[in-house]
Amino acid sequence: MRQIIAMGGGGFSMEPDNLLLDHYILAQVKKNSPKICFVPTASGDQTNYIERFYKAFNNLPCQPTHVSLFEPNFTDLETYILEQDIIYVGGGNTRNMLLLWKDWGFDKVLKKAYESGVVLAGLSAGSICWFEEGLTDPINAPLYKLDCLGFLKGSHCPHYDGENKRKPAYHQLLLEGRIKAGYAVDDGAALHFVNETLTVAVSSRPNAQAFYVESDGRTVTETGLEIKYLDDNNDM
Repeated sequence: MRQIIAMGGGGFSMEPDNLLLDHYILAQVKKNSPKICFVPTASGDQTNYIERFYKAFNNLPCQPTHVSLFEPNFTDLETYILEQDIIYVGGGNTRNMLLLWKDWGFDKVLKKAYESGVVLAGLSAGSICWFEEGLTDPINAPLYKLDCLGFLKGSHCPHYDGENKRKPAYHQLLLEGRIKAGYAVDDGAALHFVNETLTVAVSSRPNAQAFYVESDGRTVTETGLEIKYLDDNNDM
């Protein structure tokens, strides 16, 4: 079974006191203590980001580790990744991340991991990357479409409610036919795909939403997705 959990935003890095989405990700592996590997490439393997990952996941039922491409902490990258149960990709600069992944052959390793049943997850850059196309936001520059890994069809716009430039930029690209129809996801919401099919949308915030967004060239249509709010009483 192939699984991807794409978060518009949330998890330990955005909601350190609300780890409902992180619990949900861990719950998809039917082991008492799954191995979860954090991939902080998009942040430049920022030390503080890695430390926050361990601070959160050391207190959860799992075996946390991380992979660094800036200061390699592995002997064989493919072996290291295929030993994991979950790959959790952090946020940051999506374009730089994908270029570095390609240089290392990490994109091919992730494809092999995905096809072998390793759960892929992430937020922001770590959410965009799994789709054919994504809306990314370089510092001090207009948002633009980025070609991504293509494990999932269509496009993706994270932070749909959290960054005020996201929604209008996504809509404009759709109207102009410059980006494919796809999924817009609020901070605190996540899409769970199984075998490339969306099976459920979940959230760590009661009002977080997700949409399938498309355009006929004249108007943009948002179709709201049913969201399951994850509270501490839910069976995740």
